[in-house]
Amino acid sequence: MDRKRTLLYAIGITLFAVLVYFQFRTWRNFDWTTFWSQTSNIRKIHIFHAIALIYLGYAMRAIRWKLFLRPVRPKATALQMLPPTIIGFTGLALLGRPGELIRPYLIAHKQDLSFSSQLAVWAVERIFDIGAYALLLVIALFFTPGPRELSYYSKFRELGFVLVGLVALMGTGACVLSWKGEELADWVGRRFSQRASTVGHKLALRIREFRGGLNTIHGPLSFLLITVVSLVMWCMIAVAYKEVAHAYGHPELEIPQTQVLLLMGSSMVGSLIQLPGVGGGSQLATIATLQHVFDVSPELAASCGIMLWLVTFFAIVPIGLLIAHRARLSLVKLSKESHREEEDVPDPAASS
Repeated sequence: MDRKRTLLYAIGITLFAVLVYFQFRTWRNFDWTTFWSQTSNIRKIHIFHAIALIYLGYAMRAIRWKLFLRPVRPKATALQMLPPTIIGFTGLALLGRPGELIRPYLIAHKQDLSFSSQLAVWAVERIFDIGAYALLLVIALFFTPGPRELSYYSKFRELGFVLVGLVALMGTGACVLSWKGEELADWVGRRFSQRASTVGHKLALRIREFRGGLNTIHGPLSFLLITVVSLVMWCMIAVAYKEVAHAYGHPELEIPQTQVLLLMGSSMVGSLIQLPGVGGGSQLATIATLQHVFDVSPELAASCGIMLWLVTFFAIVPIGLLIAHRARLSLVKLSKESHREEEDVPDPAASS
């Protein structure tokens, strides 16, 4: 596991270095005095408002996970889900991808559930996140005038079609797995049993986990509630982005709310390249989008891009560290234990 993590870090650092090189090649006349001046003159009330919205977004995540647990833990509350959610995202911010599994690991132990069941919920949660954001973006692209004012609108519209196709594919795949997941897992296990049994075992296990996660959606009302919570959460995040940009008081950053969704998308794509504690890809992608799509000056784009990352991704860290300290939890230890337990998850079909 350590060797795999080292390789991932090496790849991430290499990609980050390449991005930094290409970004700073375009900043040969970068004025650091202007950068610090614009950063120090922001209107802090808007930053506090954005942070409050991000915190509410974490509360919405806790409510959504509570809805996922209703079939197996009907008495679980959103308040019980909140500390693991905050600690989990703190681990993600400080440790990078190795901290991703802290949240399902903590919830599994707090609720006396199997880790594999909460990994399944975590996977299904990702689909709702992608689907909710994609729905908001598609509405903005095709039904509002704001994005049409951008010079890159045609490319963004193509992206909208791709997202529609992706969400449709994900929805179809989820339906197929819910209907024929066990048969598919058995076929994968048999298909790889001779040549790559370990790979086949893990693939079959992930299919069964995901199918189990889909069982947490126990009817049309449950699906509707989870969808509404997801949409409200992403609307809050979008408004938080808008508030950060508005805090600078510059005309270039008075970006219409429907265009803000495009900025969010660039940040989400950039976050795929993330170094522990410093992010990296998210900031650079946001800065590049501000500069090249919204025609923001390099100094202002850099300041806003970094501030967006601090508010939307890193602001949870102080509270998360405080909660973890009071509970006497080590983020590094939790990360190691969660990944170790993920490797040791038994395949239910193998023991039957």
